[in-house]
Amino acid sequence: MNIAAAPYRRQAPADLADRLFVRGGQWLLLLLLMLTVLLPLLAMLWRGFAGDASQGGGLTAAATLYSSANFRWLLGNSLKVSLTVALIVVPLAYAFAYALQRTCIVAKPLWRGISLLPLLAPSMLPGIALIYLFGNQGVLRGLIADNIYGFWGIVIGQAIYTFPHALMVLLSALALADARLFDAASSMGASPWRAFRSITWSGSRQGVFAALCLVFTLCITDFGVPVVVGGDYQVLALEAYKAVVGQQQFGRGALIGLVLLLPALLSFSVDLWLRRRQRDAMSGRAQVYHPQPSLNRDLAFLAITVLICLALLGVFGMAIYSSLVKFWPYNLSLALDHYAFSELPGGWLAYRNSLLLAVCSALFGSVVIFTGAYLIEKTRQTVLTQALRLLSFVPMAVPGLVFGLGYVFFFNQPHNPLNGLYGTLTLLVLCTIAHFFTTAQMTAAAALRQLDGEFEAAALSLKVPLVRHFLRVTVPICLPALLDIIRYLFVSAMTTVSAAIFLYSPDSVLAAVAVLNMDDAGNVGGAAAMSTLILLTSAGVSLLLAGLSHGLLRRSQAWRQPAPGH
Repeated sequence: MNIAAAPYRRQAPADLADRLFVRGGQWLLLLLLMLTVLLPLLAMLWRGFAGDASQGGGLTAAATLYSSANFRWLLGNSLKVSLTVALIVVPLAYAFAYALQRTCIVAKPLWRGISLLPLLAPSMLPGIALIYLFGNQGVLRGLIADNIYGFWGIVIGQAIYTFPHALMVLLSALALADARLFDAASSMGASPWRAFRSITWSGSRQGVFAALCLVFTLCITDFGVPVVVGGDYQVLALEAYKAVVGQQQFGRGALIGLVLLLPALLSFSVDLWLRRRQRDAMSGRAQVYHPQPSLNRDLAFLAITVLICLALLGVFGMAIYSSLVKFWPYNLSLALDHYAFSELPGGWLAYRNSLLLAVCSALFGSVVIFTGAYLIEKTRQTVLTQALRLLSFVPMAVPGLVFGLGYVFFFNQPHNPLNGLYGTLTLLVLCTIAHFFTTAQMTAAAALRQLDGEFEAAALSLKVPLVRHFLRVTVPICLPALLDIIRYLFVSAMTTVSAAIFLYSPDSVLAAVAVLNMDDAGNVGGAAAMSTLILLTSAGVSLLLAGLSHGLLRRSQAWRQPAPGH
């Protein structure tokens, strides 16, 4: 039962407080989403197609840009890189996910932890490590015929960067399976390969397509790896970055941003369509599938898993090692000179700003997102809640680079009363929360949907204010999901660069942005040191939250434990 049934009919102080909490919260969330999501995107559309030559230049400028040979070259490069990375990453991620979910290999938590390392660092870190490994003075320079700068440098760097994103999608796709189907296939004499094609593949192919779309979108909108190892091989995302930051051609940046928005929108739409067509993977009578040991299969998948993890450890280990080397490659003695950041304006200011951004985004964002999800999922379904649900899905279909451009065109307008926010950490916090809103909101909504509506019904019958019920019942029960949201927002804020690159000022520069600036200035050692700091901070906080959550969950989730004697 939803509180939609009759919570607003009682004329009592508690009812008034409930109305204020529900309606007031919903309207505040709508205002926040409009200011941080909808209006910036509309501003970018206006800037791209405005007829004024000082703005986008209108349809004439758009036609000139899109029909130019240079644009076709950039678009072809972007498509070629993105497709290549997707075709490399998704099969590897599928094999890795299959090894974790459908085999009996040893040390699964270890391999899974290593595979998620790229999530804890900015996208530039793989590119920096590749320079030290395969660059002109790299330790493995002799293993490749040409240098790492160019097409294959971008492909390898983006493959490392996108691997954990594809893996998480495929882990979810392979997480559930009905053991009865495998028993039936075995009793009918089907070979393991036939069972895989008929059961496993048919149940996970939608996840494979989702992973392909995700990797393709991440690659075509990423400029972190291309700016580090791209060399003369230019792509659209890098061109948009240069147009806005380097050349102050905001109209050109907006027009390219609109092109980068199309693949994400198309992928999101097709993925949503497939999700609606897909049938449930498990029925209520399904039995959980537990893989049985198979020596040859387990050894084969263990070998694949170990090789991928060794490659990731080699890349990230090289980045950490290079940050400690005094002067590569002439003085390989270890020191902390790069961590002084003497060549970076403000020194450690960028790291402190990122830490503050991550803490504020995690705390403030988790409260807003979880409360908003509650107000959408656990209240009467109206036009307002449907509008909120639709707006909350928009950020998923908008790449970070496009998000940042929209913020430039909206908040940097002199006539905008919110113009004073531009260049401040406050705006960066709002942008970060809005950028990663959808994933966190889906996590919260999934947890809330598991709660029976009888919880709210019981609170209403006892005349308990909804706010008190939310704080004392809903939040403790959903604490695991809330902690996941906090961890996700913190790590995302520490590593994000695509949107923040357009919004910072000298006083609000971020660590991930400083990595990009130091690499541009030729201070690759300093860039490696700042990337290492981001990596270690993200990993440390993630482990700290995991440790704290263990104790909190034992206290607030005692109801999950079996009763004595059971």
